[in-house]
Amino acid sequence: MSNHILIEKKIHKFNKKIVVSSDKSISIRTILLASQAVGISKISNLLESEDVLNTLKTVKKLGIQYKKLGNTYCIEGFGLNGFNIQKKITVDAGNSGTLARLILGLLVKSKKRVKLIGDKSLSKRDFSRVINPLKKFGANIKSKKNLLPIEILGSDFLRPITYDENIGSAQVKSCMILAALNTPGVSVFNTRVSRNHTELMLKFLKYPIKIKKIMGNELITVKGLNQFKGFNYKVPGDISSASFFIVLTLLSKKSKIVIENVNVNESRVGIINILNKMGAKIKLERKKIYKGEKIANIHVKSNCNLKAINCPSTLNSSAIDEFLIIFLVAAKSKGVSKFKDLGEMNKKESKRLDLGVKFLRSIGIKVDRFKNNINIHGNPKLVLSKKYEMKNFLKDHRIFFLSCITALTLGGKWKISDKDSINTSFPNFIKILKNIGAQIH
Repeated sequence: MSNHILIEKKIHKFNKKIVVSSDKSISIRTILLASQAVGISKISNLLESEDVLNTLKTVKKLGIQYKKLGNTYCIEGFGLNGFNIQKKITVDAGNSGTLARLILGLLVKSKKRVKLIGDKSLSKRDFSRVINPLKKFGANIKSKKNLLPIEILGSDFLRPITYDENIGSAQVKSCMILAALNTPGVSVFNTRVSRNHTELMLKFLKYPIKIKKIMGNELITVKGLNQFKGFNYKVPGDISSASFFIVLTLLSKKSKIVIENVNVNESRVGIINILNKMGAKIKLERKKIYKGEKIANIHVKSNCNLKAINCPSTLNSSAIDEFLIIFLVAAKSKGVSKFKDLGEMNKKESKRLDLGVKFLRSIGIKVDRFKNNINIHGNPKLVLSKKYEMKNFLKDHRIFFLSCITALTLGGKWKISDKDSINTSFPNFIKILKNIGAQIH
């Protein structure tokens, strides 16, 4: 079967209610925390994407059993450091930076050596940001140039650490928190603000973790070696997946959409804050708190009067996965939009900042680039009519999604490769587009 799609017509007006895929970040974290709980955890509405399925395979290889009953995964944990590793093994994180970095945090006490590998894209990503703090805890780690493959051997003599995390990476922060769970004493992390699902889950599990805001940072204190029981959890919708349908609606004519039951955690809603500053008027309805997380329905209407933004870099960490699709909105907005300090985008599945600039230029948008800062010269009258072929972008799912939304809102005849990349995070993406009325071949 071919691994590309064709889009040759813009989407017609629509008025729909949809449910997007479950939150990937939360899906991975629920599995990993269930693997450390005492007893059976029941997780429903788990995202069945490649990254999440790789997380299930990984904990199974480490001795944690699970079974699926209907829409619920039942995972049996044996408490902190409850992995049963009889010999040296290799675990494959595939494309998932979240899984790769977080699982290292849980292996700081492993009695046997574990080798961590990943796909071509993940193998190019920098792991020094987690290797350095894990070595401070006392774990034995081997890696060439701080890249995968990585070998880790735990220690019985772990020590609590105090560490400054100044990148604003939720993966690094979560890795350290998970390592601290298995470490005697109190570990303290001074972190830049980033998504906080791990902390919220541990609070819901009544684990002794404290978070204090200090001068724009967060001081996180974790007391190690406290067991917690198995839990029930229903995973909400993923705002990263919702973002593509938010922009599809904004840039289409006379259209409306309601995206139901989406996680609108404050550390994740950067896209909504940014787009509303550009005039989008996106609304959150039926808000509720579920086990520490904010959930809501997202209401979006078309808007052809969008304006440029001078985007505050304080919003970067809460929109880091959504900037590609935000750039598309900037391309259709009136004026010059300015974004700064976006170097973290180039440390994702591909060099997304580089690719985003290249993409915008390929559709006729003027972009000024100053290292990690860019200015996008918007054109509200932008309409595409040429043929476009998208290929060779390291199977990055978000570049695939961006290409589809561009084709459906701006026109042109598009051949978009790497269709299978959607399995990383959003296997139902094309199906939902078709249900809204997109003609995709």
